[in-house]
Amino acid sequence: MEQEHDWQYDLDEYIRQGEPDRSEKSAAWQTAIGLQDVDGLQTSEYLLETAKEHIEGKIDISTAQKRIYSYYEQRDVRMTVEQDTMEADIVAAHIAELLAEKTFQFSPAELQTIHRRLFTGVFKTAGQYRTYNISKKEWVLNGKTVFYAAFDSIRDTLDYDFGQEKAFSYSELDVAQSIKHIAKFISGIWQIHPFCEGNTRTTAVFMIKYLQTFGFNVSNQVFADNSW
Repeated sequence: MEQEHDWQYDLDEYIRQGEPDRSEKSAAWQTAIGLQDVDGLQTSEYLLETAKEHIEGKIDISTAQKRIYSYYEQRDVRMTVEQDTMEADIVAAHIAELLAEKTFQFSPAELQTIHRRLFTGVFKTAGQYRTYNISKKEWVLNGKTVFYAAFDSIRDTLDYDFGQEKAFSYSELDVAQSIKHIAKFISGIWQIHPFCEGNTRTTAVFMIKYLQTFGFNVSNQVFADNSW
């Protein structure tokens, strides 16, 4: 079931209240829900109510995830639209959990771990690099085809790009220049497209956590409002 009212307005209320813990959790959920738009998915009213209970401290994130899984396990009718909503709900709950964690390691293994954690229970290939070549027509590029890295070069290409970024020095750059460089690195990782599905959401979560290591206060509003 798609959401019938403005979920963002509901979650904004926790930020307006000014309680740090609730504000942080609400921002994470807004990002998690907003990022589902990148694949044209919408979360359910049940997910929103579960998120509110987590923000209010009534349940922890593990319980929130268990509720989502249980909700869909008990459903008798499985329409295609519900399958899409199930994916959005499960992945959103996983994103909210990851964004709340302060741990991060800059490596291809971390990118792979993020994909596995986001899509476990959704894709059988969660955390696995694709084993075939793909190309896609992207609406954001006016339907032009994007050719991604060959499947047999994914690991080597990621190792190279991460190695280059790790060796790069930001000491002489101002903030604007730093962001421009990071954006180029992240877009390069996205174009490698290492996974069969879920690359954009995985790359976005990786980017948020990477920027946080620089001390940037990443605006979750951007992802909540402008995922498309």
